[in-house]
Amino acid sequence: MPHATSELLLELLSEEIPARMQVRAAEDLKRLLSDGLKQSGLTFSRLDTFSGPRRLTVVCDGLPDAQPDVTEERKGPGVDAPERAIEGFLKANGLASVEEAEKRELPKGTFYFVVIERKGRPTADVLKDVIEAALAALPWPKSMRWGAGDTRWVRPLHSMLCVFGGAIVPISYAGVIASNTTVGHRFLAPNELQISDFASYRDAMNSAKVMVEASQRRQVIADAADALAQAEGLKVTNDPGLLDEVAGLVEWPVPLLGTIDDEFMDVPTEVLTSAMRKHQKYFALETKDGTFSNRFAVVANIETSDAGAAIVAGNERVLRARLSDAKFFWDQDRQQSLASRVDKLSERVFQADLGTVRDKVTRLERLAGSIAGHMDGALLEQVKRAATLCKADLSTGMVAEFPDLQGIMGRYYAANDKEDAAVCNAIASHYAPQGPSDVCPSDPVSVAVSLADKVDTLVGFFAIDQKPTGSKDPYALRRAALGAIRLVLENKLRLSLSDIFAQSYDAYSVQLKTGRQTVADELLAFFADRLKVFLKERGVRHDLISAVFAVGNEDDLVRLMSRVDALATFLGSDDGANLLTACKRAANIVRIEEKKDGVTFGQSTDASHLAVDDAKTLADTLKGVEVTVQTAVLKEDFGAAMSALATLRQPLDVFFDKVTVNADDPKARVANLNLLARIGKSMDRVAVFSHIEG
Repeated sequence: MPHATSELLLELLSEEIPARMQVRAAEDLKRLLSDGLKQSGLTFSRLDTFSGPRRLTVVCDGLPDAQPDVTEERKGPGVDAPERAIEGFLKANGLASVEEAEKRELPKGTFYFVVIERKGRPTADVLKDVIEAALAALPWPKSMRWGAGDTRWVRPLHSMLCVFGGAIVPISYAGVIASNTTVGHRFLAPNELQISDFASYRDAMNSAKVMVEASQRRQVIADAADALAQAEGLKVTNDPGLLDEVAGLVEWPVPLLGTIDDEFMDVPTEVLTSAMRKHQKYFALETKDGTFSNRFAVVANIETSDAGAAIVAGNERVLRARLSDAKFFWDQDRQQSLASRVDKLSERVFQADLGTVRDKVTRLERLAGSIAGHMDGALLEQVKRAATLCKADLSTGMVAEFPDLQGIMGRYYAANDKEDAAVCNAIASHYAPQGPSDVCPSDPVSVAVSLADKVDTLVGFFAIDQKPTGSKDPYALRRAALGAIRLVLENKLRLSLSDIFAQSYDAYSVQLKTGRQTVADELLAFFADRLKVFLKERGVRHDLISAVFAVGNEDDLVRLMSRVDALATFLGSDDGANLLTACKRAANIVRIEEKKDGVTFGQSTDASHLAVDDAKTLADTLKGVEVTVQTAVLKEDFGAAMSALATLRQPLDVFFDKVTVNADDPKARVANLNLLARIGKSMDRVAVFSHIEG
């Protein structure tokens, strides 16, 4: 008879949990509890977790009232086994004598068996073990101890609510014993609330000014802030990251609008936005046409009798102080030219073994200039000027205060110094792209400097053996490689990566641990792996990438992608798919016979030794295909090469139907095998087809 099912509700109430840790903690707690329940034989219909600034909440429905009963059979020794073995079996299973064991006839003789029946434990008892184990195993990026206890948790734990089927599950953790009570909003409803299930919990929390679900808080913030902005003819700038973060800071969100003093409105918009967003968690507002507004939205965690007037005034006062600093830096920094700050970079270490940032700038001037030679529209003078100035804003007061504005402030200061617009833009964008959603530079000067910056970093860290390992990538080298790949592909930049790596290596004046060729080889393999990741996200088969890379000596990513595209198109056709199958069959035959004979086939075929007309037809077709493929590959017309290969399909199918490859005549056999091997060689000029799956 099936057990009745009940609901588990668990709430962990603590001091404020950092917003960036909440979602991950809820996911980890869900995983740990789910695994624990399953390992304990407890099924459930749903398990949801919710996170907020002070609470992690779990609801698990459909749990049986007890574990299922379990019957376990254990096979013992044979009845004629030594007495000590039988005694050991009885002792291990808690039996007083052999009469308590069963004898069973098996094909290999008669053996003792014991049947153990275990009655399932009450779920409440199991839950105590599972939850306490999950809490102990819950990983936090940072944790702390408090009081006299040894338990670590992200913040001091205040209370635990844990009820199963309406009854308290007395779990204990960090010196706190669970009950069926909790409290509401810290200031608006701090009274104790008695809870029996999730429905009553959510209703009680809502009445006590706590929104349990982050999605609800997020929606309330977005809607209320939009309504306030629209009332003034404005709109809230789209910032989903900030919205998620603020939703993790408040239990009862109350958006309000504040005002930026006019005296700060001549400071660059990025500075104002950074000051509000990063430090104060304010949303910037803009007019309908996208012009930055002097209004901002702040989200309070409390309702007040003055409609938030005091809160707004306080936040405006704090913002005024921060923007005063920003305005001071803005005015001060512009009194000195950006170029005059370049030598100051000698005081800033890029990496202990790779020299200073000034050293890096010197290398960038050379490498960016070399890359510019591969691009139309990249004026050498502008490229070198941008490379010289691109890091100079690191020495400004503004970037020291707002590091996220490096590059951006460089552009403002360069424009103030009347530098060329292309130079200013390259300074601003040379860190890009920093992620898959980041805009990739397309201006030639910007592309040259950005690619040089990334290649210099990659070559340097590979040369001192600081490569990424496993999940560790402290210098973000994978991101740098992906950025370089996007710069090359999206701008169709034709260059040899190996040559660029070598030039970058030679630009280092410090002693490097790893040789130039080794660094180039390792980096090319690193780029191949990153390219597979990059293209996989765009639906390109990884085996096609492998097949093209296997051709060897391919370090031009644009040409490589041309091969991949042609290969994908070819294999998507009937001729391509069928030819692939036939060629794999041919390759298998050749490999087996080569191993048997100890020779390598693939020599030119003597047509006079081909005993069957269908073999001669294939040989004639192949002769023309070989010439066409060779010419097409040299012209990088891989589509034409594939089209030529496709003409082999029909004669190759006929060959396999009508011709015995391992003919009785030894000369005919060798001629057949040479013919098949040559087909493989022709195909491998575009891609190594043995690397293709299917």
